Amino acid sequence: MSVHHIKKISGVSSLFLFLITVSIAFIILFTPLYYFSAWSLDLPEQLGMSMETLMENYHVLLRYLHFPWITELNFPDFTSSASGLFHFYEVKLLFYLNYFILIASFIGSVFYMKSLKKNKRLWTLQKPFFIAALVPPILLTFLAVSFDRMFVLFHEIFFNNDDWLFDPATDPIILALPQEFFMYTFLLFFLLIEMFFIIAYQYSKRNAFK
Repeated sequence: MSVHHIKKISGVSSLFLFLITVSIAFIILFTPLYYFSAWSLDLPEQLGMSMETLMENYHVLLRYLHFPWITELNFPDFTSSASGLFHFYEVKLLFYLNYFILIASFIGSVFYMKSLKKNKRLWTLQKPFFIAALVPPILLTFLAVSFDRMFVLFHEIFFNNDDWLFDPATDPIILALPQEFFMYTFLLFFLLIEMFFIIAYQYSKRNAFK
């Protein structure tokens, strides 16, 4: 494989990884999505607490998952088991991995885009992003047909244990994080990444020879 092909594969991969990881980061930090989920599913009434209290616990979780100096997860209003806490620790590591890839792929993407613009080769991005834009609709169809299976498959890929199978008796936080909330996050992710792929395709098409 020539150096040119290696650079192309690395550059396109950086662009894809950046768009994917920035979409994940947006959804992770987009707390209105959880607020909407809690409101639409009537979680405060089900859990016997106010919306403010529920959101406070959710922000405690987000702070633990994001800040390295917070090494212990202590929910104000929920008890936790050892296996439940370990699962959140694994999620914390996945968050860090996502942010690391986001930063690294952003740097790679900037250099690659500069090279393409300098050599007037933006047109080479049309095919990769056209093909990429076909994937989210397929995954959205899978989500609509069998989200349960997608949810299980996701955890089987990213976790090598069953600690994600929370027992409400020992980890009642799972009642505040129902499967419907995660379905909304998957839905928003696929829509967001599809939008980015289409924008990238249109951009490469319009600026092909500039």
